[in-house]
Parts: sequence; structure tokens; C-alpha cells
Amino acid sequence: MIVPLLHVLILAGILFVLGLVCVLVWRANIIMMLIGIEIMLNAAMLAFVGGANRWGAADGQVFALMIIAMTSAEVSLALALVVYLHRRKKTVNADEFNTMSG
Repeated sequence: MIVPLLHVLILAGILFVLGLVCVLVWRANIIMMLIGIEIMLNAAMLAFVGGANRWGAADGQVFALMIIAMTSAEVSLALALVVYLHRRKKTVNADEFNTMSG
């Protein structure tokens, strides 16, 4: 059974809005901000794959693979930064990291 493109785009839109709400509501917590960004990127990837399926082109799937590669690099660097900041200030509250100095 093939899922219509409209349903895929609606799901991608809902996921994107949920990720945006997560970033905006929990912007004090760095880890929740990262989760929200990941949800938004997954929504974009779902829209790309749905469009690729609809038009029979592999472009959307190539973009999805590029998003997967980008998010894996982003997650590894961001989590390393979170671990460093947690060790330094003993918190992951984004409001505590408002200056460049220690």
C-alpha cells in the first residue's frame, strides 16, 4: 500500500512543528534543543524521501543520505560540547553559558 504524498507532507509538517516547539519551549536545556533540531531535520528528510517517491527521482533520497551524514557529525560534536560544558559548569542550562569567559 502506497502512502499518498499529502499524508507524508502532513506528517513531516507535524514533526517539524513539534521539533520547533521543543526548541522554543526548552531552550534553557541544551540537550532538549539538540533533540528538537534532530526532529526538525528528520521531518525535512521525510519530506525529501516522500517527494522522491512521488516523482520517481533519487534526488530526495540522496539529500536524505546527506542529512543523515550531517546529523551524525552534528550529534557527535554537539554531545562532546555538552559533556565539556557539563564538566566545566556542572549544568546543561543554556542560560549559564551566556559569556565567552569562564
